[in-house]
Amino acid sequence: MDELDKLRAALRDAPPAPDEASKEAALRMAEENFKNFQGSASAARPTDISPERGGFLKGLGQMFNKLNLKPIMLATTSLVVVGVGVVLTTPLMRPEPVPTAANEVAAPPDMLPDVELVAPEPAPSQAADAASTSEDVAATGSAPTSAKRTRDPLAVFRGRTNVRSAEMRDRLPQPQISQSRDQFPDASPNPLKVTSEDPVSTFSIDVDTASYSWVRSSLTRGQMPDSKSVRVEEMVNYFPYAYVAPNGDVPFQQTVTVSDTPWNPDTQLMHIAIQGSQVTERPPLNLVFLLDTSGSMQDANKLPLLVQSFRLMLGQLRPEDEVAIVTYAGSAGTVLEPTKASDRDKIEDALRRLSAGGSTAGGEGLRAAYALAGQMSRDGEVSRVLLATDGDFNVGMQSDAALKSFVEEKRKSGTYLSVFGFGRGNVNDALMQTLAQNGNGQAAYIDTLAEAQKTLVDQLSGAMFTIAQDVKIQVEFNPATVAEYRLIGYETRALKREDFNNDKIDAGEIGAGHSVTALYEVTPVGSDAVLTDPLRFGTVAEGGNTSDLAFLRLRYKEPGTDESKLLEEIVPMATVEAGQEAAFGAAIAGFGQLLRGNTALGDWGYSEAIALANANKGDDDYGYRAEAVQLMRLAQSLSQR
Repeated sequence: MDELDKLRAALRDAPPAPDEASKEAALRMAEENFKNFQGSASAARPTDISPERGGFLKGLGQMFNKLNLKPIMLATTSLVVVGVGVVLTTPLMRPEPVPTAANEVAAPPDMLPDVELVAPEPAPSQAADAASTSEDVAATGSAPTSAKRTRDPLAVFRGRTNVRSAEMRDRLPQPQISQSRDQFPDASPNPLKVTSEDPVSTFSIDVDTASYSWVRSSLTRGQMPDSKSVRVEEMVNYFPYAYVAPNGDVPFQQTVTVSDTPWNPDTQLMHIAIQGSQVTERPPLNLVFLLDTSGSMQDANKLPLLVQSFRLMLGQLRPEDEVAIVTYAGSAGTVLEPTKASDRDKIEDALRRLSAGGSTAGGEGLRAAYALAGQMSRDGEVSRVLLATDGDFNVGMQSDAALKSFVEEKRKSGTYLSVFGFGRGNVNDALMQTLAQNGNGQAAYIDTLAEAQKTLVDQLSGAMFTIAQDVKIQVEFNPATVAEYRLIGYETRALKREDFNNDKIDAGEIGAGHSVTALYEVTPVGSDAVLTDPLRFGTVAEGGNTSDLAFLRLRYKEPGTDESKLLEEIVPMATVEAGQEAAFGAAIAGFGQLLRGNTALGDWGYSEAIALANANKGDDDYGYRAEAVQLMRLAQSLSQR
């Protein structure tokens, strides 16, 4: 009989009766062991011999050498290991939540390494199971409830899976953002105007770019932008254009062309291009950085990005320029007194020491910044306050009207205000627009360090040095040749007809080297695209001027003056082939209108916008136009979900 047979026989036999003597002996031994090793020993007698000191490792070794403790320590250690394993693997095994429009937030791409770990080929049985599951998903639209995750949840750390970084990103805890408090001006798209009833259109120029950056930030996060956040003119004016440069006493050159409309062959686009002159010798700059350091600025795309952005700009300043820093949270304070740009280390050290915390005393911060700018200002120099924030002002002057009045009053001193937005979830874009427009400055939204490079480095001269202020455009359309017209964009810059000749009415500024674009879609008389019926009791007089399309007027002031100058130009009917610059601007204008859901484009969609932009990218030295095409493709994909 071998050992296995003996074991089988023992299992079949009845268990032996307990030996009472052995049991009693075992209990006595257990009590004795407990007394010797776990109980309290008798008090030691006094002696002049010091006890031998035992080290940690020596005591640990003695403990493990006691036979009765080994099972206990083994069991305890096993429980700890099992517990740690459960804690580590549970988040990875948890089912992925289904994103909704309310909570869909993409993790920042820089939080995870962009790697791919390639797995060995699956066994035939595994491949068959995977194919079966795929067929079930294709048939029902969802995975069967019986399907289980068979992948080792820790395999990504062992290099035995092909889980991509994006897939792992979805498994990680996602940042949860409460209901967004982002605010945008509520302006409906410009309506179609009937020329015979309302032939004059008046507006202020705009060189802000915040809307385009916000649209880019939304699309790259996998979200379609709020239609209110899309301002078509800011998207078009985001790009530099190779327009005709000025060569006379006027600080800018206007060029008007008329071409066929890409989205409607029965209408025409009137393209107004304005190119500002460059600054050859600039005066010294006095800059006050007014920085929001409230508690909401802790995110990586807020205060940390803000600090990096302003450090980039320091490299463009000249030794004679001066910089001061004012911060505001629960209260406002001066972090850096006026310092020459040549002492760059001191300025950078002040920026690096900034931290976020507290509420948002924006009104008090504005007062402190303007007061400091006034102390720095000297004749012949340019003074600006650069406000950088993630949201609205909840302490001090809180109403938009109070802030607007304060900024309007301060601009009379010659100190202008530019506003830069950072982050998401708390951006008050409406207030940014109000402050920048009434502070004779620029509004921009900085979502990446590349955008900071464009705004604060590449285009620093345009942002800081004004060559023409209070620039207004007025177009009078000829009712004999134009039946209807529509201004594309500039909804928040509309002016009354009588405001054009009123020099007390504020308007937009043109910075050094800035280009400005405005587009009208016009419907010729007799076109099949006319949407309105003629009035029964009002008709256009026959025999009118049929050679001119419109009459263009521009007003502007030279910096520091109170009286405007007038420019006038006739726009002829002749249609020309849209040049590369005008065609790309039209593609961006169409893109913006699609994002706003404008129905005036008919069946023209993202595919047509992409084709038009691709065909007219031109040199594109910085890649801005190629990036725009990628955003169009993203919007096309997101709109089909």
